[in-house]
Amino acid sequence: MRRYLYVSLAAAFGVIALKLGAWHFTGSVGFLSDALESLVNVVAAAFALLMVAIAGRPPDSDHPYGHTKAEYFSSALEGLLIGVAALGIAAEAVHRLLQPHPVHAVPAGVALNALATLINLGVARWMLSGARRLRSIVLEADARHLLADVWTSVGVIVGVSLVPLTGWLWLDPIVGIVVAGHIVGEAWRLVARSVDGLMDRSLPDADIAEVNLVLQRYRNVDVRFDHVRTRRAGTRRFVSMHMHMPAHWSLGRAAHCRLQVERALTEHIAGLVATIEMLPQGEESLLDGANPPATRGAPEG
Repeated sequence: MRRYLYVSLAAAFGVIALKLGAWHFTGSVGFLSDALESLVNVVAAAFALLMVAIAGRPPDSDHPYGHTKAEYFSSALEGLLIGVAALGIAAEAVHRLLQPHPVHAVPAGVALNALATLINLGVARWMLSGARRLRSIVLEADARHLLADVWTSVGVIVGVSLVPLTGWLWLDPIVGIVVAGHIVGEAWRLVARSVDGLMDRSLPDADIAEVNLVLQRYRNVDVRFDHVRTRRAGTRRFVSMHMHMPAHWSLGRAAHCRLQVERALTEHIAGLVATIEMLPQGEESLLDGANPPATRGAPEG
């Protein structure tokens, strides 16, 4: 994961240099807004590296389930930083709208910004593939931000290119305001997803279906499962359940059966941590009195 973030950080420095160059040549507030958004990429990537280092620490006495939720802080901060950048962009765009200024050397500025956009597009697609493979919200947040940067850059390039063709000086700040609005939406989505992750959201439907397929192989007249619960924390996934077996079974036989189920779950779903509580048939735990909500897609029985 760190390899992806190091590449993202290096690319961010190069992209900022290109976009600031585009702003320097043209004086366009649209190009300036695009450069400010990319500046956030540097801060976000650096903070993501720190959070990934924390998330990779093994469980300890104070954090028995590990530190993987640190990843959510990274994506939340990135969302907040994007939002702050959007406010700065909007303020400058409104000022320029009230006091229009001409833009200069548009072809050179467009060329530099286009090159920066291509770099962001390539890095974003590469990071998205890594995020899917590693199930990392940090990489996904960074990649989504870069993709948002790509689309805003395309809009900025088109808008600024039209200014000398039309003579509409107000078009440049309008592009900046539109970019700011788009960035605010992306920031909201990142923060909302981070908060959702910190609240122990269940696994995706596809993973829950895989859990049920495994459990179905072991359900019979002697064995049943209930209180199946799932959650995710960063790149880690968890499932817990009750496994009911005949009371006359020996402890060794019951433990062997439980081990088979646990092994099947962890082998079938990579990275899954399974917690199975054994109970004799006819006995229920205190959870039954609490009337807990059923996990979606995980029928009891």
